Amino acid sequence: MRRLPRRLLLGAAVLSAAPALAQEAWPQRAVTLLLPLAPGGSTDTLVRALAQHLTGVLGQAFVVENRPGAGGTIAHAQVARARPDGATLLVSTNSSFAIAPHLYQLTYDPVAAFAPISLIAATWQTLCVHRSVLAQDVASLLALARARPDSLAFSSAGVGFSSHLAAELFMATTGVSLLHVPYRGGGPAAQALIAGEVQINFADTTTAQTMERTGNVRILALTGPEPSPLFPGIPTLDASGLPGFRSATSYALLAPAGTPVAILERMRTETLAWMRLPERQDWLIANGFDVIGSTVEEFRRAQAAEMAMWGELIRTRGIRIP
Repeated sequence: MRRLPRRLLLGAAVLSAAPALAQEAWPQRAVTLLLPLAPGGSTDTLVRALAQHLTGVLGQAFVVENRPGAGGTIAHAQVARARPDGATLLVSTNSSFAIAPHLYQLTYDPVAAFAPISLIAATWQTLCVHRSVLAQDVASLLALARARPDSLAFSSAGVGFSSHLAAELFMATTGVSLLHVPYRGGGPAAQALIAGEVQINFADTTTAQTMERTGNVRILALTGPEPSPLFPGIPTLDASGLPGFRSATSYALLAPAGTPVAILERMRTETLAWMRLPERQDWLIANGFDVIGSTVEEFRRAQAAEMAMWGELIRTRGIRIP
């Protein structure tokens, strides 16, 4: 995945409204934002803040509906079947729009069934260990893992989520063998590490901050291209002997295919305006999000690149849904 800048990337110029929508303003009724994740956590907080902003500026309620399950494909299938009138939109992650197509039998085309609105944000991950693990850096963790294959367990939000694939990439890159313990969501996966049920977790930066404050979790490395001011003194995996290691969770707004361009552009415009607010950018950066605003073409390129990258890893690692 290409480096994600901390500044807001403004895409192409906003298009003018289509004639059909010039006669009928959008939205005329409440809009549902489907989120393929369980309530709680940084993503849920981010989406609800966006919904509150959109409700205020567009004059109709934007309601967040959590619809987890099957790697996000349940929510995706619902949006793919929805009328393309702007009343049902989707907040997707790369776990769903890039990874899930390689693991699930889909009832929809992961590309053709959706009209991209914009990439919203992304967060790099952190390699975290329980305090009982006798490793202070990546090198000593690898030494432990090589001495006792499959003795160290890692938690994930579930098979095929970015927290799982980051660990699979770590194993593929280093040759170590870890035991995968999937949970139903990132929250339970984090709690498992805090409680010592597992020894390792690749967590997003917001979750890592919360876990570190408990005193039970130690952060060894970051999956991004450079150190983060959120974690002073913590090196990247790249600098820890794994050159080129990258893993992130990215978030995108999608609509059913066929949604009028004017609706897509209005959503993109208002979302970018929301992300440009200084207090919002401060919150995003403080919670480890890299802010993004993309054109349709930029999203398609990012989706294609991630589908290729994670698809190859899934094939070579033999990853399957149980």
